[in-house]
Amino acid sequence: MGNGTSIGRVRGLGSAKGGVHHWLLQRFTAIGNLLTVLFLVVSILLLPDLSYGTVTEWIARPVPAVAIILLVLSTFWHARLGLQVLVEDYVHEHANKFAAIAALNLIAFAGPAFAVFCIVRIALGAHA
Repeated sequence: MGNGTSIGRVRGLGSAKGGVHHWLLQRFTAIGNLLTVLFLVVSILLLPDLSYGTVTEWIARPVPAVAIILLVLSTFWHARLGLQVLVEDYVHEHANKFAAIAALNLIAFAGPAFAVFCIVRIALGAHA
């Protein structure tokens, strides 16, 4: 197949198999986000009131705390996957692409770390 055919023009441009894994991860994190958000919305609606004390007492329970942590982790991971695709598709200069992906990774790890720290702090009663 030469350069004049469709297959000849795309040969050597990389594997087309890697995107399936990325696509599946986006779908799985979206499903995880949906399930945890539904659980949290129903749980919050079942609370007697939305006062600070009631909500922090609710968050201190193991199941809501774990659900919130899972939501935070899944949401940041989902956002990172989607934004990575945007950067890879629309940032063409290699230095800018590297900087954008590095900043994205920093935010994708620092954000959930801070959120988990805050949730654990509330769950352990250090929320005054």
